[in-house]
Amino acid sequence: MSISVSFEFFPPKSQEMEVALWRAITRLAPLNPAFVSVTYGAGGSTRERTHATVKRIISETRLKPAAHLTCVGAPKSAIDEVVRAYWEAGVRHIVALRGDAPPGSGPYQPHPDGYATTAALVRGIKAIAPFEVSVSAYPEKHPESASLDADVSLLQEKVAAGASRAVTQFCFDTGAFVRLRDRAVKAGVHVPIIPGLMPTTNFKGVKRMAALCGASIPAWLAERFDRLDDDLETRKLIAATVAAEQVEALRREGFTQFHFYTLNQADLTYAICRILGIREQQP
Repeated sequence: MSISVSFEFFPPKSQEMEVALWRAITRLAPLNPAFVSVTYGAGGSTRERTHATVKRIISETRLKPAAHLTCVGAPKSAIDEVVRAYWEAGVRHIVALRGDAPPGSGPYQPHPDGYATTAALVRGIKAIAPFEVSVSAYPEKHPESASLDADVSLLQEKVAAGASRAVTQFCFDTGAFVRLRDRAVKAGVHVPIIPGLMPTTNFKGVKRMAALCGASIPAWLAERFDRLDDDLETRKLIAATVAAEQVEALRREGFTQFHFYTLNQADLTYAICRILGIREQQP
């Protein structure tokens, strides 16, 4: 069963980071991903940098960029302006997210004149132009959600509003992906649910991110990285093996699309794709 992949990048904060981003894009582009997404900072803090990155991808590559967009801290008029600017720039795919409140500002609160939910944002996007819209899904319950069933209900609403796929939060529990898909199908959600994977050699960093987003770190994974802080080469091999094994397990469960959170570092994701049999394609 053949598979397809997509990659996520984040907009650079400095010239040095921009060089690193474009090194990653150049390295991964020949693998012909289904799309590449560019993130949008908390509270819209990277709005201009996200737009600039997406615009450059369109003008300088053959990749299909998907621009992230959140509805935190902005009125509908400002969000709609961003959506129109994306369409005018040639963007045809948006990853619509509720987004998180900026650090230190307390729990999420909708802007009084904004889109209150992701479903409302999806409807707003589709009303402006016929974008392809992706949304998020959570194999291990969103930290603010009441239950896994509540998460699926929200996913139902987002799909009913016009979303054509869901990309999940990263997760190391293969069974959680399967249970999410089966629960969603039972609830009448029939769009693709794409597992999000976090290949990284920085295990401490993954633990921090997992704590923020409610993802679990299994004991077996911690054991594989135990006492390897000063052994980068071994961590690279373990990270590539873990990700490739998870993809193969998910493929046996019927998944065919996978989304890699690259952290703007291409070599590890490239190696995983090679292990999985994905090869460069000539333009």
